Amino acid sequence: MKIQQPDFQQGEVLLIDKPYEWTSFDVVNKLRYGLKIKKIGHAGTLDPLATGLLILCTGKKTKVIEQYQAQEKEYTGTLILGQTRPSIDRETEIDSETDISHLSREQIERAVIPFRGVIQQVPPQHSAIKVKGKRVYKHARAGEEIKLEPREVNVPLFELTRIELPEVDFRVICSKGTYIRSLVRDLGEALGVGAYLFDLRRTRIGNFSVEDAENPVEFLERIKNTGTNEDI
Repeated sequence: MKIQQPDFQQGEVLLIDKPYEWTSFDVVNKLRYGLKIKKIGHAGTLDPLATGLLILCTGKKTKVIEQYQAQEKEYTGTLILGQTRPSIDRETEIDSETDISHLSREQIERAVIPFRGVIQQVPPQHSAIKVKGKRVYKHARAGEEIKLEPREVNVPLFELTRIELPEVDFRVICSKGTYIRSLVRDLGEALGVGAYLFDLRRTRIGNFSVEDAENPVEFLERIKNTGTNEDI
């Protein structure tokens, strides 16, 4: 009996658990060279400081990438209240601090309510959106602020799972195009104290779970060790 091996040239859908500080392009590149294939892409960028589920399509499956990009996403993470950073995550240094001793659990939980459902959201300055053919984060790193228009997104769930100030853990379910850093920024502004994203993990895309995903290095090692159509 032979094991049916993946046909990456023909087309496969891969579930990868993106490591911390890897870009989504790093993952694509690693697998492109590791699998010796040309056609491969990911279905939805994750910021370098985020971890979690990244769906990659190879070969002919790259034609259906948009179907995966359009699916609902789920995230868990931790935000810090009372401090801000230009990138709204740990990429840049703290640029302001505000006293949060007056904040109560009830105030914080009430402040989350307006960010549920269909909302208007302005993307972060440090984002991969292109303006005039250039990624916005490149403008931001050069000290240029670009005017970004609000866009409509849907956030069916935004719940707080732990409040131990200044840390707040959360879980979000959202539509394509939602920026978690923007949710964190806007929540901090609503509370009048500022906030930044300390940690973020994408746990689900549609029906695909990060529990079924593999580290890219371990994935390539497994494929290498499995070989092709081994007898069992």
